[in-house]
Amino acid sequence: ILKQRLEEIRKCLGAKSPLAVIFLCGSTLEGILLGVASSKPKDFNMAKASPKDRDGKVLQFQDWKLANFIDTSCELNLLGEDVKKFSHALRDFRNYIHPYEQMASRFDPDQHTAEICWKVLQAAISQLSK
Repeated sequence: ILKQRLEEIRKCLGAKSPLAVIFLCGSTLEGILLGVASSKPKDFNMAKASPKDRDGKVLQFQDWKLANFIDTSCELNLLGEDVKKFSHALRDFRNYIHPYEQMASRFDPDQHTAEICWKVLQAAISQLSK
């Protein structure tokens, strides 16, 4: 699925569909980080940044937000501080999937914004691959 999404991102970049690129990049980053967390559950669950319920119990991965995966991946030195900050920006842009949010902020992304988001995803993949 993630390989298909990466290919779809490339197609959307070529088709000059920046909003689709942004949504796909954010979603793909979340899927990749979920996969990494699933392969290292003990590390992710023991991290200080892991989200917890009211009783202090770590949430199941399915209940984590993209922000939680980003922060925990950085804490575990899987992502650098630079990619962490840019990934949060990508996450913020991805949240424009909600039309009201996009309208309220007058967000109208262009191809440059899409390419920046694509670069952020590529940087995260590169760091996670090390």
